[in-house]
Amino acid sequence: MLTAQPEPFAPFLEEVKPLLPLHWDELALNKDMVPLSPQYEEYLRRDSIGMVMTVTLRAAGARVGYFVGFVAPGLHYSTCLTLHLDIFWLHPEQRGKMGGVKLFRAVEAEAKRRGVQRIFVGSKIHRDASRLFERLGYAEVERTFSKMVA
Repeated sequence: MLTAQPEPFAPFLEEVKPLLPLHWDELALNKDMVPLSPQYEEYLRRDSIGMVMTVTLRAAGARVGYFVGFVAPGLHYSTCLTLHLDIFWLHPEQRGKMGGVKLFRAVEAEAKRRGVQRIFVGSKIHRDASRLFERLGYAEVERTFSKMVA
């Protein structure tokens, strides 16, 4: 059975470190120029001031998915507490089993509990999760472009 729940960031970080290379290998672009090198200290600093939100998806206790986001008032909208997706991932064996829906419903519940008013999420073009977000009632509001310049 799949369960989704908020979890404290620091223990999550230690448990998720072995999954990050798999996540990076599947989703990252420009791997030859941009190696996986998380700023763990910055995540922990932001977590210490309540800015990090972590929700996990588990199957029989094993971590099979996760969401990490940042909670803060909008820089342009100081009265709107906003959650911005940093990363999310579901193990390939768990896809198509409603795990994404379960994960993001738990994200929304935790966001509401924290007083978040707006959530921003995104999807990789080459691993498109737009259908998940549309199913959950999210609207496309922006597109992001990238270019390596060095």
